Amino acid sequence: MNRCSLFIAATLLLLCGSSSRGQLPQVKTGEAIPRDMREIYDRGLAYLVSKQSDNGSWAGGGEQGPGVTGMCLMVLLASGEDPNFGLYSTQVRKALRNIISQQDANTGIMGSSMYNHGFAMLGLAEAYGAVDDRNLYAAGEANKRTIGQALELAVRAAITSQKKNSLGAWRYSPDSTDADTSVSGAVLVGLLAARNAGIEVSDESIDKAVNYYTKMTSGSGMVGYSGGFGGFDESTARISIATLVYAVARRKDLPQFKATLGNLTSKLEQPTQSHYLEYARYYQAQALFQGDVAAWEKWNNLLVKQLKASQAADGSFSGQFGPTVGTSLNLLALALNYRFLPIYER
Repeated sequence: MNRCSLFIAATLLLLCGSSSRGQLPQVKTGEAIPRDMREIYDRGLAYLVSKQSDNGSWAGGGEQGPGVTGMCLMVLLASGEDPNFGLYSTQVRKALRNIISQQDANTGIMGSSMYNHGFAMLGLAEAYGAVDDRNLYAAGEANKRTIGQALELAVRAAITSQKKNSLGAWRYSPDSTDADTSVSGAVLVGLLAARNAGIEVSDESIDKAVNYYTKMTSGSGMVGYSGGFGGFDESTARISIATLVYAVARRKDLPQFKATLGNLTSKLEQPTQSHYLEYARYYQAQALFQGDVAAWEKWNNLLVKQLKASQAADGSFSGQFGPTVGTSLNLLALALNYRFLPIYER
């Protein structure tokens, strides 16, 4: 049995034996996937693989940067293929090398905005512990940062940025003094994933960020966009981000969590209300799965139908941010059915 098989077997034993971290019996990791769903995912994954550049990034129109590479990396990891020796192991290593190469060695920031930093940090967190660093670099490159070193540096950068912010959250620049719930979601979920992976993230940092979300959440479950309070509207993306943040931060006791989850579950069969549809789906899938599995199952059935009808012949999905981001976000929404990513555990 190889190292990866041993790792998977040990992980399954831990999941089965733990009442606090394991999946519920009806939402096990790696359950059988219906054919239609698998075909959508495989076609989309093939498209992304075909668009990866030699340097490990993704081009082909639309948004680019380490955050986009982080999204695509998660799609690869979520497929269930062995990330060290499986079908996409070469693409996984190339993506990780690219993300790490884009990190400022002094500040720890990855990319041109905290959006990029958050999604790149999340990608590193999901790869940490699953990808063997000994296979990451070619001979003679042993002094380059490991996944763990890059992730620790990214976490410190995010916390340093937060300390500069009077609202305890984040916006586009690491030096921003204001904040918004969209950028903050990208960074905070990355921090929570890093903490789940074993990287030290203080309770104080998480609590400050969660406190920002509670101030931005109305009694009806609507979530504001920027500033310290107010500006509420029916944004599915922001409501979903807040729901996910409360859940993964283990603050389901908060009335704000109950309000945002109630808002989402009250309109399951309504079309997702967002100018950025794929972005909203990405968060809505996770929020519903973390908050109410039965509600997620109903919504997920509708999602599969929508994705089947909208997928292009080459396997891609269009979107406001270009086909690479549109495809990766849609596939990650679908990847809740696979549940191989650690952040997708309940």
